[in-house]
Amino acid sequence: MSDSTWTVHPHGALEALSPRVRRVQAPIPGMGLVRVMTVAKRADERLVIHNGIALEASAMEELEAWGEPAFLVVPSGYHRMDAAAYKARYPNITVMCPRGAEGRVAKVVPVDLTYDAYDSDDVIRFEHLDGVGEQEGAMIVVDVGGATVVLNDALFNLPHGSGLKGFVFRHITQSSGGPRVSRVFRWFVMKDREQLRASLRRLADTPNLKRVIVAHHRVILDDPAGALRRAADAL
Repeated sequence: MSDSTWTVHPHGALEALSPRVRRVQAPIPGMGLVRVMTVAKRADERLVIHNGIALEASAMEELEAWGEPAFLVVPSGYHRMDAAAYKARYPNITVMCPRGAEGRVAKVVPVDLTYDAYDSDDVIRFEHLDGVGEQEGAMIVVDVGGATVVLNDALFNLPHGSGLKGFVFRHITQSSGGPRVSRVFRWFVMKDREQLRASLRRLADTPNLKRVIVAHHRVILDDPAGALRRAADAL
């Protein structure tokens, strides 16, 4: 779903992870999941907003003071919640998404670019993941602190929880328990297991990889390359 109204739900603060990467997380109402927005600054100082979340006024002022919101990345056809609101707030923003998600994303916001058409610079580049019908991809950010890989639903880093929701995430969707490819993703998005494995291993080989940011819950900071390889091996 997506609505052009700027509707703010509770969210955390903008967290600086490196000189060119900021991150904010917000609970998804009624779902027991946290969604994550990543903002990266290009070499020309303009901002790329990955999985945009409508933030309160002070946080948006902080974001705009950091740089001009120039690109809005809708990272899959299922992560469209605030896409139309961002386009309404920033009419000149360039909307981009994975090529295989373009049809679903275009139902809520016009798409200007797919990942393969993005003009990479020395800081930010995009690539599609293999084995998923180009429905998802990765944003790779390189700065003085090392490299950051930003994924969407291809990898979860959700701790085990309690109660009914915890049971569902652990045993039904198999989404919790550390960095892993969930059962939902394997059933409904993955097309070729070996190709996806190869993509995760290729990302693990990113030079000076410092962190992996996922769309839900925790940043992977402890041996991010190893985490990607273990997730690939477990597919």
